[in-house]
Order: sequence, then structure tokens, then C-alpha cells
Amino acid sequence: MATTSPPLAGAAPSGAASPRCAPAWRAPILLLLIGVAACALLPEQLGLMTRIFITALFVLSLDLVVGIAGLATLGHAAMFGMGAYAAGIFAMHVYPDPLVGLAVGIAAGACLAALSGAFLLRFQGFTFLMLTIAISQILLSLAQKARDWTGGDDGLSGFVMGPLLGRFQFDLEGRVAAMYALAVLVVLFYVARRVVDSPFGLTVRGIHENRARMAALGTPVFARLWVLYAVAGALAGAAGALSAQTNAVVGMDSLSFALSAEALVMLILGGAGRLTGALVGATVFTVLHHTAASINPYHWLFVVGALLMGVVLVSPAKGWAWLRRRAGGVR
Repeated sequence: MATTSPPLAGAAPSGAASPRCAPAWRAPILLLLIGVAACALLPEQLGLMTRIFITALFVLSLDLVVGIAGLATLGHAAMFGMGAYAAGIFAMHVYPDPLVGLAVGIAAGACLAALSGAFLLRFQGFTFLMLTIAISQILLSLAQKARDWTGGDDGLSGFVMGPLLGRFQFDLEGRVAAMYALAVLVVLFYVARRVVDSPFGLTVRGIHENRARMAALGTPVFARLWVLYAVAGALAGAAGALSAQTNAVVGMDSLSFALSAEALVMLILGGAGRLTGALVGATVFTVLHHTAASINPYHWLFVVGALLMGVVLVSPAKGWAWLRRRAGGVR
């Protein structure tokens, strides 16, 4: 008499539909639509929109390191500044094409992350945190001393970007810059989403949850973290290159500790580990900064501090859950 084995614990019934995951392109397409709509509805704020898109890309790269890999860092601005200076110097001395300069910025950020990560990722916790700050400060000192290339404290300026795709010249209204920054953000957001949702990304999440267990299972922990750190550096370098190209100037603040700290604050505001939280946090912080500084340029940090206290008391996850319940969603 034939017998049937009982279903495995936790397995879905044969007649039930298998769980479906949202495709990786859905969130980037939604981001594109929202970005285009914002630029169309606020044509007088295109400069602010460009800044939001670039900042969101930078915070997105930080989310790969902090939220996905679980590596606390306060020196992420090193990759941003490296991409910015590389793109600016390339445009000034070699070739002013924006897309080629963007590729140079991406390569510069990735190379810096790969080289520094080969050393930094051998450490964990507070030691790793302090070493990331040290790398950023070393680059800041080198940029100050290499005045012939970086302009020192005066910043790198005097370069003019060529037309995008050979047709669209950067205009004073900022239309081309905004659309360019949005397009790059959407493409790289899609890339980040695919990386995070891949088996490689799931492995890195496992390392974040329990590094010792993943190592015991035979996972090459160092290699996985090193690759993701390089990918995050590439995205940060892209953000730096966009900043240099759309502003036509690179300042020393692109390598500063303050930029790394602000990016971490934005990530906390939006919620780490979800990618979309980086976009939300960057948008909220940048708009708040712009609005509060225009109202009172001397005390706008008070508003930011109050918002941070609210985030500490009520986490972004609890806030989103409350909004869903208020909107009639599932608990």
C-alpha cells in the first residue's frame, strides 16, 4: 500500500499560490515617474531637485554598506569626494563629456573602495569605524596639499562640461542637470536593487545577521563584503561625479567628515536596509535643510535635531506601520 509523506513544516499547500516578489524594475520606474512629476510641477526648484537626486544616490550607496552589510562607517565621503575630483580633473585636463566623466568617477570610487576595503574589512566594530574616518581625513589632507590638481582650499573650478549625449547643453535653469541626475539615480537604483535581491545580496544579509554562522557554512565572508564595499564605492563615486558636473565646482567639503555624518543621519531618517529608505531620508533631510535654512539660516539645525529625536523615539518602521494602519492597510 502506497503511503504519502506529510508536507514539510512551513511548506505552502499544493493548491496555494506561491509567494510573489515585486520585480526589481517596479521601484525604479516609480522613482522615475515621481522625479519627472516633481521636476514638472516645481520648475523653479530644479536646482533643489538635482541636489536631492545626487544626495539620494550617495545615501543609497551608504545603505549598501550600513544597512545591507552591517558595516558602521563615518568615512563614506571619501568615495564621494574621490569621484567628484576625478570627474572634475578629467573634464578639465582630458575630455569634458559628461558620460565619460561619470564612468571615470564610478571607477575612481570603486577603486578607492576596493583598495581601502582590502585593509579595512579585516577589522570590525569600532576599529573599522575609526579607520574609515582616518582614510577620509588622509584624502582630505592630500587634496589640500595637491593644489595644482585640486585647487586646495579654494576648490576645483574652471572646467566646463560638454553637452550631454552631444546634444543637450547644461542650461542655467538646470533642466538638463536635473534630468541627467534623475536618470543616473534610477539606473543605479535598479542596479543596487538587483544586487541586493540576488543570491549574493542575500548572502551579505546573512553575514550581517550572523557572521560566525555564515563563515561556518563555508561562505567567503571577506570576499563578499569586499565586493559589496566596492559596489557601494562605485555608486558613491557616481554621486560625486554628478555633483562635480552639475555644479562645475568641487569643494573640500566633498571629503569632509560632516558629509559622511549627514548621510548617516539621512539613512537613519529613512530607515536602513531597505534601499527606498535611503531615498526617503535624503529627500526629507534635503527639503528640511533647504526650507529651514531659508527661514532661519542660523537655527535650522534645531529643527533637524528635533526631527532626529523623534526618529529615535519612534523608529521609521513603526512610523510606516502606523501610516498603513491609518490608511486602512493590513496590520
